[in-house]
Amino acid sequence: MSITLSQQTAMDRAVRHLVAQYNPKGNRVGWLMMSSILVEAWDLYSIAFVLIFIRDQFHPDPLMLGLAAAGTQGGALIGALLGGWLADKIGRRVMFLSTMIMFIFAVLQAFVPSVGWLVVVRFILGIPLGSDISNGYTYIMESMAKGEREVMGNRWQFMFAIGQVLTLGVVVLFIISSVPQELIWRIVLGLGAVPALIILVMRHDLPETAVWLIRRGRFREAKKVTTQMFDDPLDMLPDEDVVVPQPHPAEFLADTRKDPIRWHATIYGWIACFAQSGEFSTFAFYLPVLFVMVGVSSILGTSLVTMALYIIAAISGWVGPLLTPKIGHRGISIAGFSIVLVSLLIAAWALYTGTTFVLPFAAAGMLWGHYWDASNCMTIPSVVAKPQYRGTASGFAYMFVKLPAFLAIFLFPSLFAAIGQANATLLVAIFPLIGLLAAIFILPEVYGYESD
Repeated sequence: MSITLSQQTAMDRAVRHLVAQYNPKGNRVGWLMMSSILVEAWDLYSIAFVLIFIRDQFHPDPLMLGLAAAGTQGGALIGALLGGWLADKIGRRVMFLSTMIMFIFAVLQAFVPSVGWLVVVRFILGIPLGSDISNGYTYIMESMAKGEREVMGNRWQFMFAIGQVLTLGVVVLFIISSVPQELIWRIVLGLGAVPALIILVMRHDLPETAVWLIRRGRFREAKKVTTQMFDDPLDMLPDEDVVVPQPHPAEFLADTRKDPIRWHATIYGWIACFAQSGEFSTFAFYLPVLFVMVGVSSILGTSLVTMALYIIAAISGWVGPLLTPKIGHRGISIAGFSIVLVSLLIAAWALYTGTTFVLPFAAAGMLWGHYWDASNCMTIPSVVAKPQYRGTASGFAYMFVKLPAFLAIFLFPSLFAAIGQANATLLVAIFPLIGLLAAIFILPEVYGYESD
């Protein structure tokens, strides 16, 4: 049975109804998606804290070392595009469970015989990592009320910081316990499989989003899900399923351009994704290596200092979303990029002058600002996207996070060697400058935005 005009109207009413109401179960779904980001944080960034041990064991050249660190970012670039499209085509639930199962293969990192094999394993692992973010954002945007979903979406950086603090805590514990360095990096990288397994076991019964079911014309399943989760049978929908024509994945670009607010917000999201990823992947990702190179502290001391920095980052990642309802997406973006820009300039000055004691303070400021400016770069393009292609839109936006991350992490060790630490840090300041200008001149305020 093909869809009629009255059925189309009922679909639109049902979707608007769902995103207009608050329900605690929807909030729990949001936190579940955030917990899966904790797994991603461990798998993507734990290598930054054990990169020194890998270097000392295998003695790779800077390019190979950078490729080992960037392998997951390259795989995530593919996973973001593929996973977002599949989330729209076959459903959010299937993709969520698939990525959780694939995350478990992180344990293979513990057994690689060489850096080359580590690169291969991390590249493959990156594919579900990229898919998880795009799918997770569709779940959040379709399971929570407007306003609430933006705050939850902006918490992804908080979860990244928590993952990094936990990783550093494990590294510090192993160092204090005199665990051999060649075992530390293997255990730390392999441990990423544990939280993925826990989430899979605890949440294997997660239902499909009602919004996706509605947009696919599967009304009976949608009514069953909303009755189960929200005690709401969606009486405005008919009781029989209908055939709903599905848009081509590329149509989201043409359709988004029809609405100036949606288009400008999406463009900003892409720019902000690129800028925040560039600033973090070049400077913050290599903080442990940088601290050792400039003689700030020992490996243990560096790990403790870095752990303290990411505790500060976690606080920032929690505070930023709470401020978003008060100052909006524009306010949090402008403040975040401004803080990062100033902090990087101070860090460059400290490296030029040899005033290395300033570096941890500049890094703290940089991370505080970064966890604000990065908080909404995925939320904005996801929240303004129509449900029919929200997964594709989220995945496309995440591509702008993963591409600069892959290139920066891969090439930055060589850049360090070629132009020096101070010049490289000054060059990184271009990223927050681009993000700041985009926040001022491109981004419309879209907090509380409701897509069709």
